[in-house]
Amino acid sequence: MSLRDLPAGPALPRPAAFQADAPSDALVRWAEMPVAAQVTSVTESDSTITIFDVIGEDDMGGGVSLRRIAAALRRIGPQAVTVQINSPGGDMFEGISIYNLLRAHPAAVTVEVLGLAASAASIIAMAGDEIHMSPGSFLMLHNAWGVVIGNRHDMAEAAALFETFDAALAGIYAARSGRSQVEIAALLDAETFLGAEEAIAAGMADGMVESSAAGLPAQSPQSGAQSRPDIQARRRIDAALAQQGIPRSARRAMLRDLTGTRNAAEPATQNAGIPLSAIRQLIDTIRS
Repeated sequence: MSLRDLPAGPALPRPAAFQADAPSDALVRWAEMPVAAQVTSVTESDSTITIFDVIGEDDMGGGVSLRRIAAALRRIGPQAVTVQINSPGGDMFEGISIYNLLRAHPAAVTVEVLGLAASAASIIAMAGDEIHMSPGSFLMLHNAWGVVIGNRHDMAEAAALFETFDAALAGIYAARSGRSQVEIAALLDAETFLGAEEAIAAGMADGMVESSAAGLPAQSPQSGAQSRPDIQARRRIDAALAQQGIPRSARRAMLRDLTGTRNAAEPATQNAGIPLSAIRQLIDTIRS
């Protein structure tokens, strides 16, 4: 179990028509961060797990899932683990499940926020016995986010259900930070980005990433000498489409058709060229 007295995340019911997504403003900020030369959703090396993608697996093989984190922890075994995060968030239900899994790990869990831990990724970060922020990094907190399709009765039911979700999220943040749920609720309502020093002052982080931690330099992905502009471009397109209200599943399908990729965060698997008609359609969609 966690070395801290952290509460278990509740088992929340997932609405039948619910579609998880990361907030568009978090996607925009994530897209502006240059991407390291080696990009993977979840990797395990010695005792380090990296989470550098959206939370929740999609139908194209992308995203960070509970299954992948569980597999990494099994490989690591009952020893101290470091979890490095740069993610815009995504599926709240998957995020709470991953939080619970890390909370139950029998040894110390150190979380390093290397760029952005937004939305569901910030919930995962709260599982750390120690939470360290990298220079220029952010935590982002907001109320439960998603798309529910249906009539007014479905919407009313969803609103009441989302209120219970928000209370559950506030409870986790409040327990980790020592702040009241009223204070946390205000941060959630405001969709708050906390910089490294603000996160530490708020009790949601314990200090800065040390240069010796996990054998990595004390810097965020923004300062890496190597980058992947192709992935960054796809993330920017994804964020622009999200700002237009296009669901994640539709965005990923559009990006797959445009670039021949399985996942907006991964390199192209083929180079068949992008049809001019598809580019025009994408531009029209973003402008509309």
